Amino acid sequence: MKPVRYSYGITAALLASGAAISLATGFPAGAQRAQNEDLRIDNAVPRAGAPASFADLTEILQPAVVNISTRQRITVNNNPFQGTPFADLFGNNGQPTTREAQSLGSGFLISADGYVVTNNHVVTPEQSAELEEVTVTMPDGAEYPAELVGRDAQSDLAVLKISRSEPFPFVHFGDSSQARVGDWVIAIGNPFGLGGTVTSGIVSAVLRSTGMTGGAYDRYIQTDASINRGNSGGPLFDMQGNVIGINNAIFSPTGGSVGIGFAIPAEIAGPIVKQLISGEEILRGYLGVQIQPMTEDFADALGLSERRGEFIQSVQPGEPAERAGLQAGDVVLQVNGEDVTPDQTLSFLVANIQPGTTIPVEFIRDGQRRTLNVAVGRRPSEEELAAQSFNPDEEIPDAAPQTSGGLVEKALGVQAIPLTSRIANQLGLSGETRGLVVTAVDPSSDAARKGIARGFVILSANGTDVAGTEELEAQIQQAQSDGREALLLRVRARNGPALSVPVRLRN
Repeated sequence: MKPVRYSYGITAALLASGAAISLATGFPAGAQRAQNEDLRIDNAVPRAGAPASFADLTEILQPAVVNISTRQRITVNNNPFQGTPFADLFGNNGQPTTREAQSLGSGFLISADGYVVTNNHVVTPEQSAELEEVTVTMPDGAEYPAELVGRDAQSDLAVLKISRSEPFPFVHFGDSSQARVGDWVIAIGNPFGLGGTVTSGIVSAVLRSTGMTGGAYDRYIQTDASINRGNSGGPLFDMQGNVIGINNAIFSPTGGSVGIGFAIPAEIAGPIVKQLISGEEILRGYLGVQIQPMTEDFADALGLSERRGEFIQSVQPGEPAERAGLQAGDVVLQVNGEDVTPDQTLSFLVANIQPGTTIPVEFIRDGQRRTLNVAVGRRPSEEELAAQSFNPDEEIPDAAPQTSGGLVEKALGVQAIPLTSRIANQLGLSGETRGLVVTAVDPSSDAARKGIARGFVILSANGTDVAGTEELEAQIQQAQSDGREALLLRVRARNGPALSVPVRLRN
């Protein structure tokens, strides 16, 4: 669960739930026949109007929905002389110790031979932790150790595998493109560790962009079915018993459900799940542009009669868009023959094009419609994209996603990413400067009280240079094991001198 604060007092939380698309053809025919015989879905509820009860449908579907728990190990070094010639002098008291962390979520079986779909964040350990064990618990209480088959951080999807001699109950992926606002849906999952919880509601919106990720997969089914922490990775079912979404996030001022939940659509999840099962590498297209939706003000300023497409704010040097001739200020209207709309953003369209493919891009420049052929590149990782888009002059809005959940954020109240040469240039620093650039600060933290803010560069901690988050985490752990209550950071503000700032550690 990673809360996100919004300017209007809203918190977005990653949950623990599930979604999907029709993958039945990808699994054994025998398993499919077994499901058709056992899950007589067509007789469960009337197809038209509000159902008298969800009980029959729930009885059929619930056996395929599982609870997922993880055990993580965090190693803490207790030897203050570790890495020096004096390390052995500390004796056995200096042996590293471990502490455990756990997470809970939901998932669902999609085949009789035990493939389970869930969210990636359900099975992703903390930054400083190592994933030791994943356990899948069936509705009847039976527990199975799970193998992590594959995961994809950009879409927040993961696939597990469990085994037993008897076939497992499973459910279908459905066609989420047919979902309509007002359709009945039910969610089944493990909210707050209360396994086998069923809630109902309707589809509140389709292809909803939340602004939480701003990426290629910021397209959700919105529902008012009650979804809470622990529902992540669990299924959102239609009235035919098909999985049309994977419950993923909520908007809430309290962290609990207020009737605004989001599920990854099955039409997005299905192909990715299939690739993860087959072991294929997931490749996504990339142009290398920073974009912004068109507004009436943009259209008026550019002299355009229609508010269409997306505006290119900047073009990354050396990336496909620049090589093809696209420029900042262009308004992209179409990609490979598909209109760029709020429901089909430029990021979404390009991400679903195979890297290396040459596509036509239609745009407006200086009031004239033009077309360029662009050879699509490969989309970088989320960390690389975050580094590219860092803007030291931009204030952090309350709606900025809180993507870091590691020791640095917990102990210091700051989020930071490695300083790249591009960010160093933005900050007016030498490209050889090494450190961590602060991307967000908890306003209640001692770091904030000491004046540390976005754009500050952490150069060292307790006299040791830090070029990566692992090195800063190591110094935090060292200070904690030494019983220190503060960490001495050497920081530098933009256009300012380097200063040493003692920051109190949070428990």
